[in-house]
Amino acid sequence: MRAVQFDQVGGPEVLKVVEVPRPTAAPGQVVVRNRWAGINFIDTYFRSGVYDSPLPGSLGQEASGEVAEVGEGVEGLKVGDAVAYLGNQDTYAQYSVTKAARVAKIDTSKMSLETAAAMLLQGLTAHTLVTRSYVVKPGDWVLVQAGAGGTGRLLVQLCRQLGARVIATTSTEEKAEVARRAGASHIINYTEESVPEAVHRIVPEGVHVVYDGVGKTTYAGSIAALRREGSMVSFGNASGTVPPVKLFDLSSKNLLLLRPRLYGYLVTDEEYQRHLGELVDLVQQGKLDIQVFKIYAMEDAAQAHMDLQARKTTGKLLLSIP
Repeated sequence: MRAVQFDQVGGPEVLKVVEVPRPTAAPGQVVVRNRWAGINFIDTYFRSGVYDSPLPGSLGQEASGEVAEVGEGVEGLKVGDAVAYLGNQDTYAQYSVTKAARVAKIDTSKMSLETAAAMLLQGLTAHTLVTRSYVVKPGDWVLVQAGAGGTGRLLVQLCRQLGARVIATTSTEEKAEVARRAGASHIINYTEESVPEAVHRIVPEGVHVVYDGVGKTTYAGSIAALRREGSMVSFGNASGTVPPVKLFDLSSKNLLLLRPRLYGYLVTDEEYQRHLGELVDLVQQGKLDIQVFKIYAMEDAAQAHMDLQARKTTGKLLLSIP
């Protein structure tokens, strides 16, 4: 089968389409014929060496397609079923193998396979952040850094649905409009003004929580935007990893700091199915709008990474798997 791999860490140019053996299903597993694979910032971390990866390395955290093979002992799934699933750095490929208990069957009369692939990683990330990392409540003030990005836009939507008032940061008027449509009541253009100063003009005491997936360049401003006993949820490194933190710096306002990892909330199959089920319901009911910004061919995976890292996107990027 064909797959996108890299034999050394580096820039997007290290990504190549290669021929590799097709996987087979062990007991409790299924093989999925991928049709669409999600492209996420975490893929750039593995490719560039921010996160360790064996070489040659594969990429991809999510995909949708049809079941191609069913392993021994698997119930409730058959060849040909439309499914979506979280992968293990292996979905930039024509076929992937995954644990059957972590697969979601998709009713394609209610949701396309494109949407199914686009919703998983960012949708589950956003859902766990607002229900587990910091439980958003009606009346909360929330700051979402990069509020027009893939995960940021979903965070804005979910926080609004939970009754919070949302401030979003963006870099352009085009992205500001994306965040407004998602439900942000206030926009801060971080290229034109200080984010913490703008936040304190809107709400003098500061926000209850900051969701920050940008990392290095926004961390200090996010901390400064919080109120006393506020919560800082740092969940990504889009601009680079956050420098070492001095815990004493949190004490002046009794702040909480959390660096969650999605899979830490999906340890058991029960947790996974609960969050996934709630996410699917939100999407099918039209309460969570999933937007695909652009679709790339497998051969253009490098360009997709360049566009993502240049912050040229405002929605989900997908690979079309031939």
